[in-house]
Amino acid sequence: MGEQPIFTTRAHVFQIDPNTKKNWVPASKQAVTVSYFYDVTRNSYRIISVDGAKVIINSTITPNMTFTKTSQKFGQWADSRANTVFGLGFSSEQQLTKFAEKFQEVKEAARLARDKSQEKIETSSNHSQASSVNGTDDEKASCAGPADTHLKSENDKLKIALTQSAANVKKWEIELQTLRESNARLTSALQESAASVEQWKRQFSLCRDENDRLRNKIDELEEQCSEINREKEKNTQLKRRIEELESELREKETAAERDNQNLEDKVRSLKTDIEESKYRQRHLKVELKSFLEVLDGKIDDLHDFRRGLSKLGADN
Repeated sequence: MGEQPIFTTRAHVFQIDPNTKKNWVPASKQAVTVSYFYDVTRNSYRIISVDGAKVIINSTITPNMTFTKTSQKFGQWADSRANTVFGLGFSSEQQLTKFAEKFQEVKEAARLARDKSQEKIETSSNHSQASSVNGTDDEKASCAGPADTHLKSENDKLKIALTQSAANVKKWEIELQTLRESNARLTSALQESAASVEQWKRQFSLCRDENDRLRNKIDELEEQCSEINREKEKNTQLKRRIEELESELREKETAAERDNQNLEDKVRSLKTDIEESKYRQRHLKVELKSFLEVLDGKIDDLHDFRRGLSKLGADN
């Protein structure tokens, strides 16, 4: 019954550079209409975007595809059939979120459609095998039966064929009408896109100016970060030097404390020696005084003895 749009938004379209597989190449000069389409006849889903007369996205959604948000306003998905990666830049995070949710929804629907199609193929195959067996039996019966039975069977087949043909004609008419409506919607979308080209050009110019301003700001911030890193390195070196000086100071303080302790020990030892020396001096003075007293006594005795000798000599 033809393709029908089920979701529409606007975004800047990009494709991955086929040479580098890294850089993005703009596929549209401005934001364009990006739509999800559902093909009732094939039971499939596609993402379609047209820039002027050029189709820039024609991607059939499969259950194996994944839409990835790479930033707040940018998302991407890989299409192996088209051998490329598509990227979409939105004007708001909300638009990106809606597109991603619809992608997941369509991906799940594609999976269900694939599973259902496989079930139909298996059922049809089984039915065909059964019909083949029954047909063989009917042919045997018709060969054995009268001629009017054969004619009746042929008439039934013709009636079924006519009924199917009428149903197909009706189906084709509906599909043709759907295609006409889809073409009308696409024409309207193209006219709308052409009418908004200048507006999107201006917005793109503003975005480009804003991008340049942000790049300059980023360069300034990077330079500031470099200065901050250099200051951090200087601070680290200063901190390391301070720690070394503090370590040397602690070592010197420890040595000074050790020297002070040695000096205090020496002072205490000298004081002890002085006290002992004073004590010995006092003791020597006492002994000397006692000796002098004894000596004086001895001298007195000697004088008395000498006088006694003199007197004795005189008497003789």
